[in-house]
Amino acid sequence: MTAEDGPGAAAARLTGRRVAGERRAAGGPTEVELDDGRRVMVKRGEDARAVLAEAAGLRWLAGAGAVRVPVVHGWDDRWLVSDLVAEGRPDPGAATRFGRALAALHASGADAFGAAPPGGPAEAYIGAAPMRNVRGERWPAWYAEHRVLPYLRRAVDEGVLRAAEAAVVERVCERLPELAGPQEPPARLHGDLWNGNVLWGADGEAWLIDPAAHGGHRETDLAMLQLFGCPYLDRVLAGYDEAAPLADGWQGRVPLHQLFPLLVHTVLFGGGYAAQAVTAARAALAA
Repeated sequence: MTAEDGPGAAAARLTGRRVAGERRAAGGPTEVELDDGRRVMVKRGEDARAVLAEAAGLRWLAGAGAVRVPVVHGWDDRWLVSDLVAEGRPDPGAATRFGRALAALHASGADAFGAAPPGGPAEAYIGAAPMRNVRGERWPAWYAEHRVLPYLRRAVDEGVLRAAEAAVVERVCERLPELAGPQEPPARLHGDLWNGNVLWGADGEAWLIDPAAHGGHRETDLAMLQLFGCPYLDRVLAGYDEAAPLADGWQGRVPLHQLFPLLVHTVLFGGGYAAQAVTAARAALAA
């Protein structure tokens, strides 16, 4: 990659400003300083669909006026330029406010389960894994067909999951109508809400980055947030439940909603994630 097609050139082209300096992080986005003093992040996408999906997702989340997300300044087939979030430290108050803001984001809704952000592609991504945004009317059937089974089939085909283990996940899909809990309207999801995509800003608020945004079940975002830990998680959940009380039994459905991200991690990274996915499936069946 030459300077002419690198992050600095992308920042200049997409913002219309000269570049005063840049700082590259190994394997990550590049921080670029513009000639007007602003600092932006320049991220290279997997392909044009990935860049478009992320840009549309950030704008859709911002459009709810609920959570803080970086402003998108521009994108093309390879690059996304957005505001730099000055990072601070998590604290209990910020966590409570984040929970309330997340509840408001979800309540802003989506047109359907599986609905892509306006202008976003149907063939999107979650991390480095392809993710199809296909609309569905009822969450249990949609979740099984478009979120669980595609990754289960790939894991089996690649030899990461054995047939007996896959059968446990298939039983969850068969029983989803009874396991899913009360019906919920489609929520506006971040879609990849693990702790690494929550930045605790220097302004004392939580910011969301790197979405795999789509219409889904609000408990999915919360379950993913719990999967790898989050600072002051109890305060986040308390703030959420105060703003938008969760349906009875939601704690028991956490493994059901974690099944999707665990299967995604299984096909991307293999290893212990396959065992975790099977454990989550068994827990969902026992709930």
